[in-house]
Amino acid sequence: QVQLVESGGGLVQPGGSLRLSCAASGCICSYTWLAWYRQTPGAERELVASIVGEYYRHYIDSVKGRFTISRDNSKNTLFLQMNDVIPEDAPHYYCTGRSSIPQSTQPWGPGTQVTVSS
Repeated sequence: QVQLVESGGGLVQPGGSLRLSCAASGCICSYTWLAWYRQTPGAERELVASIVGEYYRHYIDSVKGRFTISRDNSKNTLFLQMNDVIPEDAPHYYCTGRSSIPQSTQPWGPGTQVTVSS
Protein backbone atom coordinates (compact mmCIF):
# COMPACT_ATOMS: atom_id res chain seq x y z
CA GLN A 1 0.00 0.00 0.00
CA VAL A 2 1.59 3.24 -1.18
CA GLN A 3 1.38 6.25 1.12
CA LEU A 4 1.71 9.85 -0.02
CA VAL A 5 3.12 12.81 1.86
CA GLU A 6 3.01 16.37 0.55
CA SER A 7 5.62 18.99 1.31
CA GLY A 8 6.84 22.34 0.05
CA GLY A 9 3.98 24.45 1.27
CA GLY A 10 4.49 27.63 3.18
CA LEU A 11 4.42 31.38 2.88
CA VAL A 12 4.94 32.95 -0.52
CA GLN A 13 4.47 36.50 -1.73
CA PRO A 14 2.01 37.32 -4.51
CA GLY A 15 3.77 36.81 -7.82
CA GLY A 16 6.28 34.48 -6.26
CA SER A 17 6.94 30.81 -6.90
CA LEU A 18 6.63 27.63 -4.91
CA ARG A 19 7.19 23.97 -5.69
CA LEU A 20 5.10 21.35 -3.97
CA SER A 21 6.27 17.77 -3.71
CA CYS A 22 4.36 14.58 -3.13
CA ALA A 23 6.60 11.76 -2.00
CA ALA A 24 5.38 8.19 -2.27
CA SER A 25 6.46 5.43 0.07
CA GLY A 26 6.95 3.07 -2.83
CA CYS A 27 7.15 2.82 -6.58
CA ILE A 28 4.63 4.92 -8.45
CA CYS A 29 5.20 3.16 -11.74
CA SER A 30 1.74 1.60 -11.60
CA TYR A 31 0.08 4.96 -10.94
CA THR A 32 -1.04 5.89 -14.41
CA TRP A 33 -2.87 8.97 -13.13
CA LEU A 34 -1.58 11.40 -10.53
CA ALA A 35 -3.13 14.66 -9.49
CA TRP A 36 -3.09 17.67 -7.24
CA TYR A 37 -6.21 18.90 -5.52
CA ARG A 38 -6.75 21.90 -3.32
CA GLN A 39 -9.36 22.82 -0.78
CA THR A 40 -10.39 26.12 0.76
CA PRO A 41 -11.99 25.90 4.22
CA GLY A 42 -15.73 25.51 3.80
CA ALA A 43 -15.47 24.51 0.16
CA GLU A 44 -15.24 21.18 -1.59
CA ARG A 45 -11.94 19.82 -2.76
CA GLU A 46 -11.21 20.73 -6.36
CA LEU A 47 -8.92 19.24 -8.94
CA VAL A 48 -6.08 21.59 -9.86
CA ALA A 49 -3.87 19.56 -12.15
CA SER A 50 -3.44 15.98 -13.26
CA ILE A 51 -0.97 13.99 -15.29
CA VAL A 52 -1.34 10.75 -17.20
CA GLY A 53 1.97 9.11 -17.85
CA GLU A 54 4.52 11.89 -18.17
CA TYR A 55 3.14 13.98 -21.00
CA TYR A 56 -0.61 14.37 -20.89
CA ARG A 57 -1.43 17.15 -18.46
CA HIS A 58 -4.64 18.82 -17.45
CA TYR A 59 -5.07 22.09 -15.61
CA ILE A 60 -8.05 24.06 -14.49
CA ASP A 61 -8.41 27.37 -16.29
CA SER A 62 -7.39 29.51 -13.34
CA VAL A 63 -3.90 27.98 -13.15
CA LYS A 64 -3.11 27.44 -16.82
CA GLY A 65 0.16 29.05 -17.76
CA ARG A 66 1.18 29.38 -14.11
CA PHE A 67 1.28 25.85 -12.71
CA THR A 68 3.14 22.82 -14.02
CA ILE A 69 2.56 19.27 -12.87
CA SER A 70 5.30 16.70 -13.35
CA ARG A 71 6.49 13.38 -12.00
CA ASP A 72 9.86 11.80 -11.34
CA ASN A 73 9.44 8.05 -11.24
CA SER A 74 13.04 7.50 -10.16
CA LYS A 75 12.31 9.50 -7.01
CA ASN A 76 8.73 8.29 -6.63
CA THR A 77 7.64 11.89 -6.45
CA LEU A 78 4.97 14.10 -7.95
CA PHE A 79 5.58 17.83 -8.25
CA LEU A 80 3.54 20.96 -8.69
CA GLN A 81 5.47 24.04 -9.75
CA MET A 82 3.49 27.13 -8.87
CA ASN A 83 4.54 30.39 -10.52
CA ASP A 84 3.08 33.87 -10.34
CA VAL A 85 0.94 32.89 -7.39
CA ILE A 86 -2.15 34.86 -6.42
CA PRO A 87 -4.07 34.89 -3.12
CA GLU A 88 -6.63 32.47 -4.53
CA ASP A 89 -3.88 29.85 -4.76
CA ALA A 90 -3.57 29.77 -0.97
CA PRO A 91 -5.68 26.77 0.17
CA HIS A 92 -4.53 23.36 1.33
CA TYR A 93 -3.06 21.14 -1.37
CA TYR A 94 -3.36 17.38 -1.63
CA CYS A 95 -1.95 14.77 -3.95
CA THR A 96 -3.51 11.52 -5.05
CA GLY A 97 -3.17 8.86 -7.68
CA ARG A 98 -4.81 5.88 -9.31
CA SER A 99 -3.00 2.62 -9.87
CA SER A 100 -3.57 0.13 -12.64
CA ILE A 101 -3.09 -2.70 -10.15
CA PRO A 102 -6.38 -4.48 -9.45
CA GLN A 103 -7.85 -4.13 -5.96
CA SER A 104 -5.62 -1.18 -5.14
CA THR A 105 -7.03 1.84 -3.34
CA GLN A 106 -6.62 5.51 -4.22
CA PRO A 107 -4.33 7.10 -1.64
CA TRP A 108 -4.45 10.68 -0.40
CA GLY A 109 -1.73 12.59 1.33
CA PRO A 110 -2.42 14.63 4.47
CA GLY A 111 -1.89 17.83 2.50
CA THR A 112 0.32 20.88 2.70
CA GLN A 113 -0.73 24.46 3.33
CA VAL A 114 0.06 27.30 0.96
CA THR A 115 -0.20 30.86 2.22
CA VAL A 116 0.02 33.81 -0.13
CA SER A 117 0.76 37.06 1.65
CA SER A 118 2.92 40.16 1.40
